[in-house]
Amino acid sequence: MRTIIRLFLLLVTLGSWPAVAQIDITVSFGPPPLPVYAQPPCPDDGYLWTPGYWAYDNYFGYYWVPGTWVQAPQPGLLWTPGWWGWNEGVFLFHEGYWAPHVGFYGGINYGFGFFGDGYAGGRWDGNRFYYNRAVSNINVTNIHNIYNTTVVNNITVNHISYNGGNGGIEARPTHEQEKIGQEHHLPPQPAQLRHLQLARSNPQLRAESNRGKPAIAATARPSQFTGSHVVAARATGGAYEAPERNLDHASGVPAHHVPLPVNQVKPTQPEPHETTPSHQEGHQASTTQQELRQQHQQQQEQTLVDRQNAQHAQLQAQQQREHEQAQQSNVSEQNQMEQRHAQQTAKMEQEHMQQMQNLQRAQVPNRPHEPERSEAKPPHH
Repeated sequence: MRTIIRLFLLLVTLGSWPAVAQIDITVSFGPPPLPVYAQPPCPDDGYLWTPGYWAYDNYFGYYWVPGTWVQAPQPGLLWTPGWWGWNEGVFLFHEGYWAPHVGFYGGINYGFGFFGDGYAGGRWDGNRFYYNRAVSNINVTNIHNIYNTTVVNNITVNHISYNGGNGGIEARPTHEQEKIGQEHHLPPQPAQLRHLQLARSNPQLRAESNRGKPAIAATARPSQFTGSHVVAARATGGAYEAPERNLDHASGVPAHHVPLPVNQVKPTQPEPHETTPSHQEGHQASTTQQELRQQHQQQQEQTLVDRQNAQHAQLQAQQQREHEQAQQSNVSEQNQMEQRHAQQTAKMEQEHMQQMQNLQRAQVPNRPHEPERSEAKPPHH
């Protein structure tokens, strides 16, 4: 049977914080299991770990957002990871946030301190963050504010990536966690939004390509998908089953198909007593024309996707150069640059989506009409 994933996408608008838009997408499966990977070393003092997760795109499905170290927006704030949860027949994605306390994140064991409840990878002491070396990968040569506390992890490591539903994590928020979720908190920062957008534009991070084992599972810094501190997944967290899907040209959204029960499958071929040579020839000609049109449409879409990927790569290279140059600037200038980069990437994503929708709408009138079937005559008695 079909299920519906209600997806919350981050849309960045110029000169403002990102808004949250809700989109309903019909799919036949939940997020893949969490991949198995190692944590890269913390790049510098003041960086906090944000675990990787599966996000969803309405064109190509799930894609992996690598775990990464991120500078806290201000001292005293901790990261609550986003999580997928089953609720009243839908999978709902709950966006992560920054707050003085870690709230509920579905009971999902993301590892590296996020074992399903709270965070054991470090703590704030005044304006300085202290790292727990028993959990976090810390280079003591660069970072000296550390401690070592063994964490007893009683949660089974099963790599399940969602809460509730069939096979999901059975955990519910406490009253205190519900209060934390309702209190004032900060959304993902510009560096995190850019990290998300670059992950979305990277074909090798898509589940349909990596089958649950991404080549970029974690990074030392946001958006740095190349270099010595990029970690690949060692293994998948479980079996990955790709759905059968094709593009619904009428809506511009990929339709994920689930086979109908046998008693609901409608015959697409005429019954034997209805078939005549003229009908067979006409059907074969119509099928050949339809296949040619579909091939032409696929070529057009692939050409557009290749051009868009080249534009993504060009923008990413330009932003990477600016990011390296900004390492010498102050924090305020770096934040402004990250926000500008997030806006640039989001604007390009919106333009690319509009281009694809325009191409698909232009293709709709060219879709071949189904051949008319003559009414079957009742047999003569």
